[in-house]
Amino acid sequence: MNYYNYFTEIEDVFIRRRGKTLLLSPVDWVLIESWKERGVPLHVALRGIESAFDSYESRPRRRSIKTLLYCQEEVEAQFAEWLESQHGAGSATTNGEGGTPERETGLPFPRTVILEHLARCRADFTRAHDGRRATKADELCDALARAAGRLAELEQDFAAAARPDAEKLEASLTQLEDLLDRAMHASASPQELGEARRTAETDVKPYRERMERAAYEQTLNRLLAKTLREHYGVPRLSLFYL
Repeated sequence: MNYYNYFTEIEDVFIRRRGKTLLLSPVDWVLIESWKERGVPLHVALRGIESAFDSYESRPRRRSIKTLLYCQEEVEAQFAEWLESQHGAGSATTNGEGGTPERETGLPFPRTVILEHLARCRADFTRAHDGRRATKADELCDALARAAGRLAELEQDFAAAARPDAEKLEASLTQLEDLLDRAMHASASPQELGEARRTAETDVKPYRERMERAAYEQTLNRLLAKTLREHYGVPRLSLFYL
């Protein structure tokens, strides 16, 4: 993740969560630069920003968030936890009998299985990006490249952590899926969207009469996203799909 991308990724997420076009102030840029210089990983900074907005939206206030400084405390807290998770990384615990590492606790799957999943998804993103770039350079093409870059950082981080946190990894993967879902909708042609929606409507039609409207719309949107992912060759990232 180069210097320029670090700034633009943070700016993009802040503007999206802010909900209005609002340029970052010079003070905000200095704050981002301080995070970069201190070695705050991009995915940690993004997770902190998302968490700060989630907290704000859970109990809305009259005043809106106008500056990235609002997210500073949460980013700092996330960074402190990340540093703690890295402490002692590389020194595996052994059982004293032949030096075999003890089985890690707190993970839904073995670390190697999760890392293999991340590597497969990253390869799929790269393949989809290269194939799409050959025909058109659009928002989805850019999102696939960004997703592959962020996933590489997450993969490296998870491999090196002394105490890997699957819950935080899942939160970061969910944010990546949201990025890709928005890009697929924005990049799909009216014909592609129409075909995908018709496929989704066909799948949910047998259950429509037994569903509340809100549940129906939610299910339809999820099926629409699923159809678009299959169309564009974009895999599910969530650890639930392991």
